[in-house]
Amino acid sequence: MTDPNLPSTAFSSEAGDGSREENANKQEVGAETGNDSSRIDAKLAALGDWRGEALSRMRGLIHAAAPEVVEAVKWVKPSNPSGVPTWEHAGILCTGEVYKAYVKLTFAYGAALDDPTGLFNAGFGGGTRRAIDIREGETIDAAALMALVKAAMALNVAKQKPRRA
Repeated sequence: MTDPNLPSTAFSSEAGDGSREENANKQEVGAETGNDSSRIDAKLAALGDWRGEALSRMRGLIHAAAPEVVEAVKWVKPSNPSGVPTWEHAGILCTGEVYKAYVKLTFAYGAALDDPTGLFNAGFGGGTRRAIDIREGETIDAAALMALVKAAMALNVAKQKPRRA
């Protein structure tokens, strides 16, 4: 039996010793096969179920809220060879993780954001991040999510140190 709290890729059949050399080679291969947006496209298509559709909808709302956002793939490792999609502007805004029973959007500085509609429903144990867990069949308030993305972007910009001339 698999744990629904583990990433869906945690039981990858890909063998490896997890060495630095192996991880460096994996990142190089990923870089050669296309940009990060293409890698996210591939991850979503490979899921082929409601989780890919849900994360794709969230991705679209993130881009609608912040057209200048940059997509990146981070934390590529043998247990998660497709990595974790991230959306960034002046730092990480949020990440999109796929688990067996839910999709998780984690806001890097979510604890510092106002959430008047109560969209955050996970990650309350720490003092920095907050998350939104989306389960099959659930819908997310699009306007509320877009407001959180805009607030996260404004917070990241405000946290930047002025550049020296």
